Amino acid sequence: MISDRPYITLSAFDEVTAEEIIKVVTKALAEHCCLDPAPTWLVKQLLSLLAETLAKTCNALFSEGIFPDSLKQAIVQPRLKKPTLNPDNLNSYRPISNLSFLLKVVERVAAVRLSAHIESQQLLPCRQSAYRAGHSTETAIIAVHDEIVRCVDSGDVCALVLLDLSAAFDTVDHQTLLRVLSHRFGVKDAAFDWCKLYLLERTLRVCVNAQQLEPQSVDCSVPQGSVLGPMRFTSYTEDLADLINNHQLGYHLYADDTQLIASTPVVLAKVAVDHLKQCVTDIQRWCASRHLQLNPAKTELIWFGSRTNLKTMVTQDVSLCMDSSTIQQTLCVILGSLFTVN
Repeated sequence: MISDRPYITLSAFDEVTAEEIIKVVTKALAEHCCLDPAPTWLVKQLLSLLAETLAKTCNALFSEGIFPDSLKQAIVQPRLKKPTLNPDNLNSYRPISNLSFLLKVVERVAAVRLSAHIESQQLLPCRQSAYRAGHSTETAIIAVHDEIVRCVDSGDVCALVLLDLSAAFDTVDHQTLLRVLSHRFGVKDAAFDWCKLYLLERTLRVCVNAQQLEPQSVDCSVPQGSVLGPMRFTSYTEDLADLINNHQLGYHLYADDTQLIASTPVVLAKVAVDHLKQCVTDIQRWCASRHLQLNPAKTELIWFGSRTNLKTMVTQDVSLCMDSSTIQQTLCVILGSLFTVN
């Protein structure tokens, strides 16, 4: 269920000026897509002549309920997630969408307006990093590190659960995302209509060895490689923070990764594990409602504490189960070892 909350409505995007287009295009990488009618380097060179036309195009897309099918196409190129993965295993690949340069310009302009609306009302959790100004991997690591060190310094132990989602960006349900944008972020009227047009009736062509397959319709996912895709995903999963807060656990969200943090006296470690299990069970239900799926094989449980406390825990059953799988557990960190895994 998607609950409402107080917000100021975003009914329409502010008009785009030629000056803004010049700034956006100048900062953009000179990436080219086979869907583009002209190479990006040429567009950049002629920007002073094209800026006014590009601004009018953006304004028409935002206000007139028009979104050409040509801008809804993507060329998907599978790329290995890591160089060390088996190239013969399809799960080793990430589907990266190559989009037209014009679409990315429109996305960047829309992203500025959506970000300003979201940040001005603090509609994202403060402990949500990635794809936000001032919220990076560095701030995520510092926040989690600080909470763990405070726990260990107080003489307690700390459980850190690293939850992993399977193909999270690829399973985002469009209708659910639209309800989230409306009910949780106050996107209404013309702004909502544009978001709807952007998402619906998209198509993709998979390109392998320079050969393109037949186009396929897309009824879910946010494109990996797009400007708005990551922002849409963080909006889609924003209310997960409320669920975790209801369990009174620490947490940090980073893109499609979730860290749960439970601090406890060592004698109550088993109670903390039971508490974590209840939270993970509720997260699984929440994921099912959003067409997302936790991946037990890549989910980890790590305990932090002093040498004495960690030795005491060896005799306790502090394992965490997800469905029928036992989460991989590592008793590895001693205060002062800087998170070195033994």
